[in-house]
Amino acid sequence: MGKLYDGLDDRLRAFIARQPLFFVATAPLEGGHINVSPKGYRDTFAVIDDRTVAYLDMHGSGAETIAHLRQNGRITVMFCSFERTPKILRLYGTGRVVTPGSAEWPALVSFFPSDIPGARSIIVVDVHRIADSCGYGVPYMDFAGDREHLKDWSRRKSPEDFAAYRREKNTTSIDGLPALDPPTGS
Repeated sequence: MGKLYDGLDDRLRAFIARQPLFFVATAPLEGGHINVSPKGYRDTFAVIDDRTVAYLDMHGSGAETIAHLRQNGRITVMFCSFERTPKILRLYGTGRVVTPGSAEWPALVSFFPSDIPGARSIIVVDVHRIADSCGYGVPYMDFAGDREHLKDWSRRKSPEDFAAYRREKNTTSIDGLPALDPPTGS
């Protein structure tokens, strides 16, 4: 049976740290598309305190999570164990988008390795519900390693390339909601 937790204790933090993959779910207030995004790179997720988590949001072809958070803030983060011990952990909360250049950026980015290229924002989640469930239906899977494609792609981009990419692909969601502000300059 599932259990509710008052905060992210050491056992839950250790479980989170072992997971090489997590999922993020958001939705617009009305109509539109519900979004579920897989997120990898273990070092891109941080537990800030018992009720606050954050993850490094890498450049990607869409900006649904950002658009939904800017509209309504609702977010769920889910971790699944694919190892021997079955477990699913869900963090329900209110998320916000912190972008480079904001006053919060330096303190938040310090939670992540400095050698991860291609961050377009940090998603911070104020967690109001922490719940686990059995995970009995989740298959066993072996972790073979991180794909380096996104990091390699990001290392080849200049600041101007990223600005053009954000302008083309990340200013609105697929439903037309505002996402990242268009970059200024280039």
